[in-house]
Formats: sequence, C-alpha cells, structure tokens
Amino acid sequence: MLHELIVIWFGWVKDWGYPGVVALMAMESSIFPVPSELVVPPAAYLATQPGATMSVPGVVIAGTLGSYLGAAITYWLARWIGRPFIARFGRYIFVPQEKLDRAEVWLKRYEAGGIFFARLLPVIRHLISIPAGLVRMGFGVFSVVTIIGSAIWCAILAWFGQRVGQAHPDALNDPDAFIKAVKGETLLIVLAVAVLCVLYFLVLRLTAPKATVTP
Repeated sequence: MLHELIVIWFGWVKDWGYPGVVALMAMESSIFPVPSELVVPPAAYLATQPGATMSVPGVVIAGTLGSYLGAAITYWLARWIGRPFIARFGRYIFVPQEKLDRAEVWLKRYEAGGIFFARLLPVIRHLISIPAGLVRMGFGVFSVVTIIGSAIWCAILAWFGQRVGQAHPDALNDPDAFIKAVKGETLLIVLAVAVLCVLYFLVLRLTAPKATVTP
C-alpha cells in the first residue's frame, strides 16, 4: 500500500510540476505521511533536465510555499479545535498525550527557536504546528520561523536531489531507491542540525536567569 502511494506521489511531481510540489509539501507539513525526500529532490533533478518546465529555485520556492501552507492550516486547526480534542484523539494522528505534553513544554520554553529547528528535522517537522497552535504562539513569529526553516530544508533537499539524480539517473524510475539514496545523502546534514539544536538549547539553559528563592 505504501509503495503504491509513493509511486502515485512521485508521479504528481513528474506530471504536475510546481502545483504537485506545493500540494505534496502542504500534505507533508500536516498530518499526512508524505516524505519530503520524495518531493523536492526529484523535482529539483527534473528541473535540471533539457526542456524542463521548472527551475531549481522555483522548486525551492514551491516547496517552501507548500510547507508553509500545510503548517499554517495545521496551526489554525489545532488552535481552533483546542487541546481537549487533540488530547483525546491525537493518538490517531501520531500525537499521543505524552508527546503532546512534552511538545507543549518544549515550545513554551524555546518558542521561535524550537519551531525553527523542528522545521529542519525529519519526523517532528510535520507535527510541530499542532502544539504551536495549542499554546497560541504568535502567528507572525510562527510564520517567519516556519518559512525560513522550510526554505533552508527545501534548499538542502534540492541540492542533494541534483547530486543523487546525477549519480543515479535510473533512480527516477524507482521511487523507493531514490528516497533511500537521498536519505543516505542527507544523514550528515540531519546530524549536524541535531547537534546545533543541542548546542542552542544548552546555551539557553546556561544563560537562563536562575530562580530566586523567597525566604
């Protein structure tokens, strides 16, 4: 079933161009399990081929726009339906009570920085909008860090997509192989981002004002 969905999504990128990239990245930034590695990298590689109707910068912009649309819709939906509903039914969209509690504490502590780094990390990047909406984070700040983080991630994927496509041109005929190759290429980037996250949170912790004890 998953393989069939991957083939369908891959076809959207090849046949629909920019609208396909926007639609799939919007899904990826919501609760739908669309791998971003399946969208931006092949689109970027296709954009480098003779007679292409897309450009690499255009793919990055389309991917960023789609990511923001999906994140914004998820943010407002979570803000509208509220915490009780998500606490009760969140397990059906991969947000069980425990994860929800931890995400809320994390966002209240790290705010914009937490959103920014989350947009650069797989798995959690498409769920971070839910707690952001629940804690009613300022939508302007949320939008800015979401757009910046999404643009950086899409640019990274586009660059690696061109590398993978040039090294393995036949991978375009095998979506599963293409995803695997891109994930292998981006592993070091993800690890680097994770290290930056740890350093960022460590600095915040060390520079936080110490609580005063009232006698």
